[in-house]
Amino acid sequence: MAFSTILAFLGAAIILTLMPGPDNLFVLAQSITQDKKAGIATSLGLCTGLLVHIGAAVLGISAIIYQSTVIFSIVKFAGAAYLLYLAWQSFRAKGDPFTLEQQNVHAYVTLYRKGIFMNILNPKVSLFFLALLPQFVNPSNGHVGLQMLILGIVFLVQALILFSLFSVFAGKVRKVIIGKPAIAKRLNMIQGVLFTFIGIQIALSKQ
Repeated sequence: MAFSTILAFLGAAIILTLMPGPDNLFVLAQSITQDKKAGIATSLGLCTGLLVHIGAAVLGISAIIYQSTVIFSIVKFAGAAYLLYLAWQSFRAKGDPFTLEQQNVHAYVTLYRKGIFMNILNPKVSLFFLALLPQFVNPSNGHVGLQMLILGIVFLVQALILFSLFSVFAGKVRKVIIGKPAIAKRLNMIQGVLFTFIGIQIALSKQ
């Protein structure tokens, strides 16, 4: 692949990652309501989920999902249901106090798993790669699958870096919010509303 092609793809990937969406909003929510390490654990989970979507795009599975209304709907509604479940958990914990104490290892592992499930259960991510990657692939260079894989890895690495930066920034915001009890008490409610919004967004998504 031409280095200029990879750079052009990287630029497009960064712009798309910076745009408000379910993934970066989810990372911000975890970092603010828990701590920056929680956001980074979530980021690692989301990027692990990206591996599944990248593999699906390379192997052509994404195309099958796109062509099958039934499969797309099953994955879509499963993802929406999972987000609404997370919203319900947040609403239940609306009265829980917030502190600056860091979470234990088990909590970070749980967030990592949540990130994986959230990403895998969002069929729009597979369709996103299916639409984006081929635009930067040159069939005349051969090894189309390998080219798509390289681009997918480039997207994953930049996403992980940006998500981690989001986590650090949100962690600093959290410290400011915790000092304001009136806002801190509403963090779980805000997170619940955010999860509900993302869940509905996924449920209403179309092929």
